[in-house]
Amino acid sequence: MYQTKMHFIKPEMNLADLFFENPNLLLMMEHLNLSYVFNDITVQNICDDNNINLQLFITFANLYNGFHSINIKNFSDNDIEPIIKFLRNSHNYYKSEKYPEVRNLIEQLIKLNDSKEVKLIERFFDEYFEEVIEHFNYEDKTAFPYFISLANKKRQSIENFSVTVYKDHHTDIEFKLMELKSLLLRHIPLKNDNSVRRKLLKILFEIDYDLSIHSKIEDELLIPLVRETELKIANE
Repeated sequence: MYQTKMHFIKPEMNLADLFFENPNLLLMMEHLNLSYVFNDITVQNICDDNNINLQLFITFANLYNGFHSINIKNFSDNDIEPIIKFLRNSHNYYKSEKYPEVRNLIEQLIKLNDSKEVKLIERFFDEYFEEVIEHFNYEDKTAFPYFISLANKKRQSIENFSVTVYKDHHTDIEFKLMELKSLLLRHIPLKNDNSVRRKLLKILFEIDYDLSIHSKIEDELLIPLVRETELKIANE
């Protein structure tokens, strides 16, 4: 049965029960490099067995369950590397799995509805994906290594770089995704492509859902933690 209201996740809860309630938690587990085949294991158990900060796991899981509060006091610079591992795995998921699916469906859409408007979708998506790759590469190759060096108390030498520079460079890749959904729902006439369009929109909504969590983790958890760590190192 589909549920619209999820539980607020607590340490004693059974993981398998939580997956039945919200299958999107399976994706969160993948982003954390965790297996999800269990017997009667609890949230506390999985964190103890994998040396994961319980509050980090619960915060991430509750974001996927629709609870958007992040208490920065529950975290320290020791959590920077696990957060970055989660974000990097998210990048790989978008690049290697979801965006190729979108591209494939757009090609199917063009075969069924070869109009100027649909070609616009193709061009819009390709430009959007190019921006996404640039965004991810900047984080993976420049920002994240710097953040990890701070977490290890070794300020990496990147000229004129800081978490403030990263924050200013941090583009909103979700906005263009919203525009793409709007084009499909409001402006592109249907022409025997209902099924493909539905599949395409469903994937776009899935990406948007995960990206919104991804951005929240960066903006409200990673950036404040790195800023605190920068100040701590500067004052030593």
